[in-house]
Amino acid sequence: MPFSLEDLRKARQALTQFRSTSLSPHHERYSFPFFAGSYFAYRKVDVLRVVAIARAISPSPSYLDVGCGYADFLKCIREFIPSAEGIEKDGGIFYGLGIAKPEYIRIADAHWIDKKYDMIFVGWMEPGQDFRDPVARETDVIVTTLDQGISLAAEFDGHDFRKVAWWRTPSWEDVNTEIMNRIYTKMPDDRRAGLTKMRGAHNLWYIYSRPAKAGIVKEALRKQAEQEPVDSYDFENVLDECGYAYLQKLENLAAPEPLWQVQWD
Repeated sequence: MPFSLEDLRKARQALTQFRSTSLSPHHERYSFPFFAGSYFAYRKVDVLRVVAIARAISPSPSYLDVGCGYADFLKCIREFIPSAEGIEKDGGIFYGLGIAKPEYIRIADAHWIDKKYDMIFVGWMEPGQDFRDPVARETDVIVTTLDQGISLAAEFDGHDFRKVAWWRTPSWEDVNTEIMNRIYTKMPDDRRAGLTKMRGAHNLWYIYSRPAKAGIVKEALRKQAEQEPVDSYDFENVLDECGYAYLQKLENLAAPEPLWQVQWD
C-alpha cells in the first residue's frame, strides 16, 4: 500500500535525526533503505552481473526496474545502461515531499507495463501484490530479489520461465541488525559474539529466462562471475565490517552457501 504523506514526513524526520548522530554516512542506506538505499543489500558484483546478462541479450538492451522507488539500484545500472527505466506506483514519494522525480522514472502501476523489454528487474514486491503476469508478458529475462519471509509472489517458474541461477545476499534488515548490535547498542562482548554467530542472510537473487535464451543468460553470468572480485562501491565496507564479506560463509546453517556465490539450477 502507498505510504501516507504523514508517514513519509515522519520517516524523513527520523532519518535527519539519525544523520546527526550516525558514525558513518553509509549506515543510513541499511537503517533507512526506503530513502537512502534498497531493501536488498548489494555490491558492485550484483550490478555487473545484471548488466552482463542484459548486454548478452542485446548490445543496446532495454531495461525496466519495477517498483524502483528512489532508484538507488537503478542509478547504478544506468551507469552502464543509460537508457534503463524505472516504474514506481506511488508518485507521492516524490511529489508529497518535494523531491524531484527523474525523467527516467514513470509513475504507473506495474500492471500497466505497455512495451517489451530485454530485461525486467523486480527488486521488491510488497506483500499482497502480484504483478508476475504483466512482467512475464513483456520480457524474456527477469531478475528478481526475494526477501525470505517477507516477499511473496516473486517467483516466475510457473510462467514459462526457467530459473537459470541464484545467489544469496543479506537483506537490509540483516545488515541493520548487525550495525545496531556492533555500533549503536551497548551490550557485553560475549553476547554480541553470540548474536553474530546467529546472523542470517535472507535475500535471494533469482535469474529467470525463457528456455530459448537460457543458454545465453547462463554463459553471460558464468563469464562475469569468473572475473570477480571487481572494484567495489564505497558503502561495501559496511557489509565487510558486519561480517557479510564477498564469498563469506556464515555459521548459520540456514544460509549454508557462501554469500554472493552463484548457484546453478
